[in-house]
Amino acid sequence: MTQNSILRTIAKFLLPIILLYAFYVQFHGDYSPGGGFQAGVIFSSAFLLYALVFGLDAAAKVMPDWVLSTVACLGVLLYAGTGIAGMVFGGEFLNYSTLASEPVAGQHLGIILIELGVGLTVASVMLIIFFTFARRIRTQ
Repeated sequence: MTQNSILRTIAKFLLPIILLYAFYVQFHGDYSPGGGFQAGVIFSSAFLLYALVFGLDAAAKVMPDWVLSTVACLGVLLYAGTGIAGMVFGGEFLNYSTLASEPVAGQHLGIILIELGVGLTVASVMLIIFFTFARRIRTQ
């Protein structure tokens, strides 16, 4: 499949559109259906398409394993850090209203940070799972 020029051309056209849609779902998840999980899956699907069309080695150069592991950890830390920040400012764990001087602004900031942490974690873990299964060696 890596030699098919039609697939490569279509993939080059679709990849930015898929990534843009993932960012749209990510940052409008607090106002409309969607959010971190859906955006993470959409974002990772762009890299899955890239790996299927251009090859696993090319995709591994674009998104190495150490980057995926780091992003997964940062997403979890962002999620937990937002919850702990609520506790530091005098609220309960994941009480976003303490994150800003106005409770509604704190709620808005908190949900954006939480959804970003979920999106980063889901996208990187989906790609880690894909690369793990795609690289396995058949023993028969």
